[in-house]
Amino acid sequence: MDSSPRTRPPATLASLAAELGISRTTVSNAYNRPDQLSPQLRMRVMEAARRLGYPGPDPVARSLRTRKAGAVGLLLTDQVSYAFRDPAAVAFLEGLTLECDRARVGLLLVPARPDAEDVAAVSRAAVDGFIVYSMPDDDPHLEAALARPVPAVICDQPGLSGADLVGIDDAGAMRQVADHLIGLGHRRIGVVCMRLGRAVMDGAVTLARQHAARYHVQRNRLAGLEAAFTEAGVAWDRVPVVERFEHSVAAGASATAEVLSMDPGITAVIATSDVYALGAVEELTRRHQRVPEDVSVTGFDGVKAALDAGITTVAQPVVDKGRQAGRLLLEPGRRAQGRELVLPTTFMPGRTTAPPRL
Repeated sequence: MDSSPRTRPPATLASLAAELGISRTTVSNAYNRPDQLSPQLRMRVMEAARRLGYPGPDPVARSLRTRKAGAVGLLLTDQVSYAFRDPAAVAFLEGLTLECDRARVGLLLVPARPDAEDVAAVSRAAVDGFIVYSMPDDDPHLEAALARPVPAVICDQPGLSGADLVGIDDAGAMRQVADHLIGLGHRRIGVVCMRLGRAVMDGAVTLARQHAARYHVQRNRLAGLEAAFTEAGVAWDRVPVVERFEHSVAAGASATAEVLSMDPGITAVIATSDVYALGAVEELTRRHQRVPEDVSVTGFDGVKAALDAGITTVAQPVVDKGRQAGRLLLEPGRRAQGRELVLPTTFMPGRTTAPPRL
């Protein structure tokens, strides 16, 4: 005779409903639509589920039944860790997750390294739509996301016809920086910019590369500077522009050192991000050059560390950018495409700019 202990079969939605004497719909609502139940009834369901070992509705079965994954995919232009290291990306994530929380959907981070060609993570991602965050226009991950039969909203870049876009006027905002420096009397400048293409490149940037940049944000910011300084009589092809692939304070510092090696007499360093501007200040301080008495420094983004340091910059509403992208994607009955939402920016003069030394 078999004396082994009997194992109770795992609880199911049906057995839990029978145990409580309620319908399976009521049990399902306790998990998926808790607002449909009284707090007391939902608590009774959840306590019985814990006691019987019921793990909850099968998410895979639910997605097959409803044809909804219950998640938004965030397509990043780098490794997932970048989203938690870059201050602007962190702020964007904050805004997007607020909208996901409001809509009661999850968020799946989908990395898309610029130098990677495998798009399987995008093709297989169980999501109801994509937020594309700052991608180059020739990225295969972007192409794979747009080929999926789900909606997509592009944030910042690239600008594609027929796709919803949330961003700012990068050229116009950077022109305010240029006008500020021109008004102070600066004509001898250097520029430190973020990556312009998918291939790793660190070094001086030709005019042709600026105009053909695959990252539209950087291309537009450089275009704003070129237009303003050209009008002021500065030969833009003689302005040292240095690119860095990595976005870090250390990269901003090394790029500033390279700019100074190309023209030791510059009176201002324009960085296309606040992170690079902080690196520029660090490098100038290491060289015992005063900011702004010897060299002025400007940034872009308006991140907290830069504002605390008094960097002259352009503040953009990054948290709101994330919220607006989420709203466009998650709005009920979404139909429209090709909408473009341009958010306002604010030029913020700080302590790092002054007239050039005589």
